[in-house]
Amino acid sequence: MLIRLAIAEAIATGTIRVQYRRWAKRRVKAGTWIHTPAGVVVVDSISECDPESLTDDDARAAGEPSISALRKGFRGADGDPVWRVEVSFGGGEAGGRPDRGEDPRVGLRADDDLSDDDVAMVTTKLDRMDERADAPWAWRTLELIRERPAVLAADLGAVLGLERDVFKPRVRRLKALGLTESLKVGYRLSPRGEKLLDIRRSDR
Repeated sequence: MLIRLAIAEAIATGTIRVQYRRWAKRRVKAGTWIHTPAGVVVVDSISECDPESLTDDDARAAGEPSISALRKGFRGADGDPVWRVEVSFGGGEAGGRPDRGEDPRVGLRADDDLSDDDVAMVTTKLDRMDERADAPWAWRTLELIRERPAVLAADLGAVLGLERDVFKPRVRRLKALGLTESLKVGYRLSPRGEKLLDIRRSDR
């Protein structure tokens, strides 16, 4: 579920608490975290609604100027269900919700206190990434970023024989595991990523 920056910022201030989407089937559930440039937005509830019952007031509550503007933004087929999605900015509640919308990956990147189970889990995920690709890339990319931090993605990709548009989404998968950090130019390993490679090398 994509949320525009202006809408995400309004959710952060509490001005907007609801969104509407037209999907063939439900794509999020209560408790889903949505990463936005403004921070993490949390889905509080989702329910199917009658699109014909929506009014200008409903549209404005979702950050749109009118019901016609809201409907114009709908994607999918005309007959697909419309979903009412109640949202909020992370509020630090029990159950693992992020504090004040903080991206949970930030804390993960800084956590280098890896247990044996942590190492096994991440290693399995990286091994599977390599196994499912035409050529292994996950571990090689981590090593490359460690060796060449703050280097353009296109240049790093070229080392692996990958186009920039292929390389960058792969690095995002590593970032989702808390292993890399984006810089103004290029990347660097996070403390978690550094520790993982240290453990891997010591086990060889």
